[in-house]
Amino acid sequence: MQDQLERDVYFMRLAMAEAEKASAIGEVPIGAVIVKEEKVIASAYNLRETEQRAVAHAELLAIDAACQKVGSWRLTDCTLYVTLEPCAMCSGAIVLSRVERVVYGASDPKGGCAGTLMNLLDDDRFNHQAAITAGVCEEECGTMLSTFFRHLRQKRKEEKRRLSFIENPEKT
Repeated sequence: MQDQLERDVYFMRLAMAEAEKASAIGEVPIGAVIVKEEKVIASAYNLRETEQRAVAHAELLAIDAACQKVGSWRLTDCTLYVTLEPCAMCSGAIVLSRVERVVYGASDPKGGCAGTLMNLLDDDRFNHQAAITAGVCEEECGTMLSTFFRHLRQKRKEEKRRLSFIENPEKT
């Protein structure tokens, strides 16, 4: 069991490095890696704002890259590591691509569909279920997200003040 936890932490840290790449370009810091036979076969980070595409989530980009790498839409014997609990869209892609296991860091109380709001990954009405391991590096993943959003709110507040000053300089 300890060996599995150590592997999970190792690969989650790689997903966190992907999330840092997203943060560096102003994207929500979510990163994902897909592992098969103890080797990373794909990695990605959020590009939703950069590409202005609703489907440019880290998980979907990693799944697409992994499918290209293995030459199949089936990602059996693969584990997806992601810093934030997958949403409904990503959970659907995980089920459809037959990912065997999902390991995530922080829970998502507003959109998590791997156990928080609902669990699409373990619903036996689908023809595939993925095993779930939640909370790996949870604090670090959560801190990365909360820090990003705190800075974003601060930046927006400062921009609003700056625009207010430009429009009404005599009120300051």
